[in-house]
Amino acid sequence: MSALSFPFNVYLAAFASAFATTLLTLPLWRKWCLRTGLVDDPGHRKIHDAPIPLAGGLAVLTGLLLPLIAAVILLKLHFWPSAPAAPLAHGFDRREWQIIAILVGAVAITIFGWLDDRHELRPLPKFAGQLLIALLLAAAGVRITLFVPNIFFSYAVTALWLLTVINAFNFMDNMNGLCAGLGVIGAGCFGALAAADGQYLVALIALLACGALLGFLPHNFPQARAFLGDSGSHLTGYLLAVLAILPHFYTAQHPRRLAVLTPLVVLAIPLLDLAWVVLLRRRMGKPFYVGDTNHLSHRLVRAGLSRTTAVLLIWLAAAALGALVQVAG
Repeated sequence: MSALSFPFNVYLAAFASAFATTLLTLPLWRKWCLRTGLVDDPGHRKIHDAPIPLAGGLAVLTGLLLPLIAAVILLKLHFWPSAPAAPLAHGFDRREWQIIAILVGAVAITIFGWLDDRHELRPLPKFAGQLLIALLLAAAGVRITLFVPNIFFSYAVTALWLLTVINAFNFMDNMNGLCAGLGVIGAGCFGALAAADGQYLVALIALLACGALLGFLPHNFPQARAFLGDSGSHLTGYLLAVLAILPHFYTAQHPRRLAVLTPLVVLAIPLLDLAWVVLLRRRMGKPFYVGDTNHLSHRLVRAGLSRTTAVLLIWLAAAALGALVQVAG
């Protein structure tokens, strides 16, 4: 299907429904977190002076799942408008197991993050859980190949990519709005690229993720009434890692040079921040998973910017990289 033949209002409906679902359900999740004690208490390296509910991940997952489930039900009951119904039904049928694996993975990574929020899991169980989810996706066919016809290579690269991006976004969850905002920008870029190539199902998933994450931001930036928590930062990283795998960046319509670099450019800021802090912690003799204040955002604040300005500047840089990819395509 060409980029122009798929109805734009379906893309808009996916984005708007996910945005509204997250925005409206977050207060309910916030109350649940306060009632159950799922909060981030004040303490070392934290600027808030009262417990903040870790409700963001649960709300974003809700914003992703409910519109998608509703769309599938409408398709199955033949209540969907006729124009996009046939291609959507075909897309869901063709990639049914991949979509199921992606959704199961999203729920699983959110649960792992929730357990980490609740019990502060040790690094090994967290990495083991992330690895299992990555292997589930690879087994369902959501894999990176890099044009190497070797199944073991594909599984290994896919697992490495998932682990890297999940933890990169987890590391970026260090200031209000930073992680979720980068997720919005990244998902929006992948959605625009997929839509331009007529990859409508990938574009819809990306726009669902973009809308769900954007619906969280009013509750988190610039002042936080809720945090993503590890459940939300892990989910954000997972979604962006998957969205970087799903599209075909090199197509007959758009034979992009260096297409394999597209996800690296879109996600350059969280990936470079991860590489920087890991190398720095190794030089300092610290475990790479022990948090500190050497991230890009912290360095901008130490340079004299306010936290809000630092976050906005990083968002701007990420959006500029995303725009560069769109223009280059």
